[in-house]
Amino acid sequence: MSNQRKPNERLADKTAVITGGAAGIGRATSLAFANEGAAVIILDIQQAEGEEVVQRIKNDGGTALFLKTDVSKADEVDAAFKTIAETFGTYDILFNHAGTITVKPLHETTEDDYDRLMDINVRSAFLVCRRAVKQMSDNGGGSIVITASIASELGYPLESLYCMTKGAVLQLARTISAEYRDQGIRCNAVCPGFVKTAHGLREIDELDTAGQAWEEGALAEAQGRICEPEEVAAAVVFLASDEASFITGNALYVDNGWYAKG
Repeated sequence: MSNQRKPNERLADKTAVITGGAAGIGRATSLAFANEGAAVIILDIQQAEGEEVVQRIKNDGGTALFLKTDVSKADEVDAAFKTIAETFGTYDILFNHAGTITVKPLHETTEDDYDRLMDINVRSAFLVCRRAVKQMSDNGGGSIVITASIASELGYPLESLYCMTKGAVLQLARTISAEYRDQGIRCNAVCPGFVKTAHGLREIDELDTAGQAWEEGALAEAQGRICEPEEVAAAVVFLASDEASFITGNALYVDNGWYAKG
């Protein structure tokens, strides 16, 4: 790591792998991890965006690597983790963030829609976390954070597939926490509401087009205001850090009370 390290960095001397770390919440978390002293490895399909984040981290004196990876493909996941092992050896943190959304009535949803969303949101988490729990177990443990959603436990019209996939990854986080606790692995989920990212703004726009009028008051009623990606990143940093050493199997809602209201 750089000799510019600050004395109170919460992730000093740790290495973090982030899927979907090139944009949105992933980008904000990549930068937050680096600011807290971690070496950052970004796995993403968005090459230009990922390389920009890596260069920014390096310009600030940090250590970072971008690996263009479709994390829904086992061979690309295996190749990425082989490079990580060769370059960094072990890693301490996994932020499994890669994902997307489909907004569509269930009766209009196709099998192709289903396959695509399950691949991007669920298969990728399976492939990446399967590697992480074995490698972290072999190396004394670590912290995994999975991006779930407020839609993991609440149902929303026009988002049946999305809710299915986010329910699946929330349960993955819970089962990892139960199965691998004694191997020193903590696993938690972060569950945002609407966030000011390309993903979140597209979701709002598509819901508005379908007549739900989130922009015209429903969002303010649900969560007060839209969430900034850095606010989710701060929650992820906490869960990944040793400050959360006795926290595992939890869903941390970053939604300004929306989930609590039901």
